[in-house]
Amino acid sequence: MKVKVLLIVVAVMAAFALRAQDCGRYIDVTGTAEVEIVPDRIHYLIEIREYFEEEFDGKSKPEEYRTKVPLQQIEQGLRQSLADAGIAQEAIRTQEVGDNWRRQGQDFLLSKQFDITLTDFRQIDEIVERIDTRGINTMRIGELENDDMLAYHQKGKIAALHAAQRKATYLVEALGKHLGDVLIIEELGGNSVMPFAQSNVVAVDAASFDSFRTIKRSYQMRVRFEIVD
Repeated sequence: MKVKVLLIVVAVMAAFALRAQDCGRYIDVTGTAEVEIVPDRIHYLIEIREYFEEEFDGKSKPEEYRTKVPLQQIEQGLRQSLADAGIAQEAIRTQEVGDNWRRQGQDFLLSKQFDITLTDFRQIDEIVERIDTRGINTMRIGELENDDMLAYHQKGKIAALHAAQRKATYLVEALGKHLGDVLIIEELGGNSVMPFAQSNVVAVDAASFDSFRTIKRSYQMRVRFEIVD
């Protein structure tokens, strides 16, 4: 009985020592990589809104606004301007319709937002040169897309893995050790889109969009490596 008890105690101690040794024989590192993607589809969002002609006569007060320009007329003008800029009608999609708060005694001002799919940022210049801004509430760049997005995701994740490996290598080698097998790979935070500025002004040159003409994504991978002598 004493021998069995002693063997059990030794076995437990050995298992505990093995676990303790294993816990001290790895390194966790996080690798980060950024990928810059040139979009092949640009969603340009334009919101039109009804307005009163008196707003632009330079003399009328808000309580004197009476002559409302209907939404249908504004939309016709917008579509014609887009056609003149070389934008196909099938590239124009209605996104939403709404109404705006009114002053007492005045009609609601209807609004409509369009999602226009472009293939070149220079098309924005063509649009703003032709559009009648009196019926425009906002214009801004929306989502940027690329057909090869999946390949870019893979490239970013692999680059983050390599960054983690390089980090772990120089840290471990600084202690006279070497990397062993990979024990854990974990993707962190999804594929975060790096923030970029947007504009709500209605008369801008497309050159001002230089700071966000690309899609920038950031990737993070946590990797656990075994440490060997």
